[in-house]
Amino acid sequence: MKHAYASLLLPAALLVSTSLHAQDALISISGTVREKGTQQPLPGVSVSVKGSSTGTLSDGEGKFALKARLRFPFTLVFNIIGYDARELEIASGSQPIAVQLESKAIAVNEVVISASRVEESRLKSPVAIEKLDIRAIKETPAPSFYDALENVKGVQMTTSSLTFKVPNTRGFNIPNNFRFMQLVDGVDMQAATLGVPLGNAIGPTELDVASVEITPGAASALYGMNAINGMANLTTKSPFAYPGLSVYQKVGVNHVDGKDRDPSVLTETAVRWAQVLGNSQRWAYKVNGSFLRGTDWLSDTQNDQNPQNLSSANPRFPELSGANNPAADLWNRYGDDNAGNVSIPITYNGRTETFNVRRTGYYERDLVNPIVRNIKADASLHYKLSDKLELSYGYRFGLMDGVFQRGNKIQLDGVTVQNHKVELKGQDFTARAYMLVENTGDSYNLNPLALNLDLQNGATALTAGSGPKTSWGDKFQAALQSQVNQGVGLAAAMQQARAVADAGRAVPGTPAFDALKNQIVHTNNWDSGVNVKGAPIPGGAALTQRSHTYHADAVWNLGQRVKFADVIVGADARVYEVLPDGNNFVDFSRPLAERTQPGGANQYYKKIGGFVQATRLLLDNRLKLTASLRADYNPEFNPKLNPRIAGVYTLAEKHNFRASYQNGWRFPSLFEALSFVNNGNVRRVGGLARVNEGLNYLDNSYTLASISTFNAAVNAYVSANGGTASQAALRPEIRGLLTVGNLPTEQPEQINAFEVGYRSVLFDNRLSIDADAYYNIYSGFLGQVEVSVPKNATGQQVTVGSDEAVLAALNSNRSARQDRYRVYTNALNSYRSYGSTLGLTYNFYQKFTVGGNVNYNALSSNNQADIFVTGFNTPHWVTNVNFGNREIVRNVGFNVVWRRQSTFYWESPLANGRVPAYQTMDAQVNVRIPAAKTTIKVGGANLFNNRYYQYAAGPTIGGLYYVALTFDNTVLR
Repeated sequence: MKHAYASLLLPAALLVSTSLHAQDALISISGTVREKGTQQPLPGVSVSVKGSSTGTLSDGEGKFALKARLRFPFTLVFNIIGYDARELEIASGSQPIAVQLESKAIAVNEVVISASRVEESRLKSPVAIEKLDIRAIKETPAPSFYDALENVKGVQMTTSSLTFKVPNTRGFNIPNNFRFMQLVDGVDMQAATLGVPLGNAIGPTELDVASVEITPGAASALYGMNAINGMANLTTKSPFAYPGLSVYQKVGVNHVDGKDRDPSVLTETAVRWAQVLGNSQRWAYKVNGSFLRGTDWLSDTQNDQNPQNLSSANPRFPELSGANNPAADLWNRYGDDNAGNVSIPITYNGRTETFNVRRTGYYERDLVNPIVRNIKADASLHYKLSDKLELSYGYRFGLMDGVFQRGNKIQLDGVTVQNHKVELKGQDFTARAYMLVENTGDSYNLNPLALNLDLQNGATALTAGSGPKTSWGDKFQAALQSQVNQGVGLAAAMQQARAVADAGRAVPGTPAFDALKNQIVHTNNWDSGVNVKGAPIPGGAALTQRSHTYHADAVWNLGQRVKFADVIVGADARVYEVLPDGNNFVDFSRPLAERTQPGGANQYYKKIGGFVQATRLLLDNRLKLTASLRADYNPEFNPKLNPRIAGVYTLAEKHNFRASYQNGWRFPSLFEALSFVNNGNVRRVGGLARVNEGLNYLDNSYTLASISTFNAAVNAYVSANGGTASQAALRPEIRGLLTVGNLPTEQPEQINAFEVGYRSVLFDNRLSIDADAYYNIYSGFLGQVEVSVPKNATGQQVTVGSDEAVLAALNSNRSARQDRYRVYTNALNSYRSYGSTLGLTYNFYQKFTVGGNVNYNALSSNNQADIFVTGFNTPHWVTNVNFGNREIVRNVGFNVVWRRQSTFYWESPLANGRVPAYQTMDAQVNVRIPAAKTTIKVGGANLFNNRYYQYAAGPTIGGLYYVALTFDNTVLR
């Protein structure tokens, strides 16, 4: 072999001492590795024998020594991050050679897998794809590799907690983003019942990540459910390729301004150990462990999303505005939403007036635990049945605390997910099976916690009849009437009435509050009641969810078996098994009255799918055409087909143009399909037909929005004309304001996605260009709408449109004559989103690089309002700029990243409002100590402590400053 390596030979000492036999001989090799051009010695270069597990590292002077039993000829592989890898054949024991490696600021020959499920050049990928390799992870100024995803082109990151971050691409963002798939070595990291991907919380440690590939936009044609908005594919290091010991220690500090919490220390420790076993070198194992502890970011923004001008407040009374709004619904206060609304009738200015007043509620800072943990551990055992066939078993465990937002805020406390995986991997196929075990630990929901804390100080509804007035609403009413009668102004009277009604309320920071809170968060029943003596029984807030996910998939590359094209086929099957807790998930085979009792038959949610993909090269290999077709079936729905067509055309060997179309479907998540949660007398229900049986919320209900408008009209008519609320309600012009729900039975979401793009590396590989544009059409978008099923005075359902149903919609009858539901259902409109991204990287001088990306996303408006708000939740503009030098002086490098995001409007069931624009700067300096195989990195995220939040009711994020030490004695083979 190979005269191509002759250019690597320099007149330096490479001493080879051998005993030549027909069998392997003990061979000793030593030599030097230098950087091409500067001739500086290169420490930390992996020197390995190709095809075996034998290897070593170069020392601080670039020298290496290797001794092993080998047979001529063999090939040495020289590899270090940031340089082109080199292979050198050793044919005899007398070649006087030394090696030089060429520095590469821009990776040219990156290989990606996620775009087509086969290895291919990133330059010729048929769809947009981004990649973070080991070098990018080491050089990022972000505190972790997962934080670094925020700077990737096209990615929008949502930070709910120090331990909980979720990426999204191309719009329709939510904090628990089940439209964006996260895989770790082929395993879906979604926690099934939480409905949220936990890739950063239970995924690999930073020491074990080999690469992260991001596919923006729909990937359903190849990966099926949950990949409608894109996917992140995390690949870990093989113990065969990366044996050795690595240790990581980070110490940081946040809350440096002391505004939310006192300055706090964050620590993270990680260890990785991998080893190849035995003389046969066929066995290998690896073990990883990490522990993080810190003080979480705090959500404490008190924007009022029920301003005084809304019909659910008191728009006829201007003095009840701003800080004086008694119906305020603040972002980070709980218990003051619709469920905490109380109608207060009094005599005011000679007439009967009804005021909307909301319970006082509790702030998030008083309900959550500021200290968070994240524990990760994994181990795997690998066996090579042959040189091209590997069998492995892996176990992964993750435990996390933190806060995340679904329909409400959830305090995650001791959530655990376990994963068992068996995989058989050959040269042209992969087959795997895995199981995920989810347990939400001691987690709890902040909204029922706040409601039930408040409800221990009097029931929400006014006391019926002539009995003693002891409820919170009755006390508020009596005190307000008294204050008004004394001539006190309305705003001040409201404040005095609230103080009277709140007397005896559990006060944060007191032992009584702590005891009551502890009781509620450990009670798995979210609604309160009364005992036989009429005393209140506190409801609970515990989030007790258990599930098992069983999954199997296989992919086979047919290769030369098919002549006309490169063909791959694949199939997968998944079963979700939910253990009913009687509160979040129930046994639907039980009678309605018994469903909320704990236990019952486990509930199952299933799907199967398969795909075929063909790739053909045409026009002297300048045109690559790819077509794929996927079929998915869930027994709850009709079978769905996902086609994809893509093409890449290479012009003049450098310019790669791509275009693609694909259709994708997303089956509803477990929570969207099967939930049955009662919270504040509002039952949050899945949209499947079997959940609706006997409840009739799909076709015999009024929407909550229309009920609010209806009651505002009733109050206005009574104030202006007198009479009773019942008389006003039955007037044709007022009853006509009620809108019948008529909700469709839940169906899968659909996307039609169009994309074009261009990618190239120019000017002697010094300038990288990557641009794309997309246009998406969403149909059947899934979301939540709140409705009420009307009942008569005896508790029986009545038909919407009847007089009894209209009277049931009055606020005064809300508790007794309305069954309220928040339902997952499909939007009536189609939604069109579009956008574009441009990424540039320029190696302008020596090892100095400057780069960045700009991202634009938008949503077309519809002429007609939908039954719920879909929430695009994406800024129009996001910009990232980076500047760095991997080695500005020997063994010292730096990197700086500036990020800006434009303002946008956020919509969700919990909170709505404008998210202000923000900009941040991250920076790091790293120093390598080759003799100690250690790197010291000093950096800061949000260097200037520019406080910001990323979504409505989300945490305020400040600066995080850290020092990280990494000892790495692994050998890349």
